[in-house]
Amino acid sequence: MDVRIVVALLIAVAATPTAVAHAFLDHAVPGVGSQVRGAPSSVALWFTQELEPAFSTVKVLDAEGRAVDRGDKNIDLRDHTVLRVTLAPLAPGTYRVVWRVLSVDTHVTEGDYTFVVLP
Repeated sequence: MDVRIVVALLIAVAATPTAVAHAFLDHAVPGVGSQVRGAPSSVALWFTQELEPAFSTVKVLDAEGRAVDRGDKNIDLRDHTVLRVTLAPLAPGTYRVVWRVLSVDTHVTEGDYTFVVLP
């Protein structure tokens, strides 16, 4: 292969921008699919990228789809990868956490999971 072609290919590969990661859910408390004894007072979600507070949301719904969070979502001031919301007192049952976040790299991700509060 011609040296000029090899050099051109190497330059092209080196100049290609790397993919920017999205903010994916890393872990949560209560955990994804977990069963907890005693009602949690809040839900905390850790993401793989820092979040834009104004464009990131989290809702916690009961089995009938009613909101049980207090609507006070916030991004942790010391760790901008953490999104939290406090909860009203929860009865035993299954709850769904629904989130949509915008990371500082301007990509939106969303998802949901459930957890169970045991009697």
